[in-house]
Amino acid sequence: MKPDTPAPDMTVDGTGLLCVTLLLRLRKEIEGAEPGTVVHVIATDPAAPLDLPAWCHMTGHQYLGPVPGLQDVHSLRLTAQPAQTRPDAPWHRATPAADR
Repeated sequence: MKPDTPAPDMTVDGTGLLCVTLLLRLRKEIEGAEPGTVVHVIATDPAAPLDLPAWCHMTGHQYLGPVPGLQDVHSLRLTAQPAQTRPDAPWHRATPAADR
């Protein structure tokens, strides 16, 4: 690992999962984690290099990029106040109760 790639505080294994299921697992696993936590995500879905940065952008987490030297591993840093996503659809922001 390069010195500028932070070591993970936690790892989420999404081996064999499609991105929808991966995002559901990721959201569940990081629930309650401290802001600033570095998460390494093992993601074998070919869409993951596009979906993970997009999800981080939508939620406010920081996508740090693929981990050099580790195939199918992506790194992200958790934000203090992420945008909430729908329980059944992690690729959509949650609708505030006033908008329902």
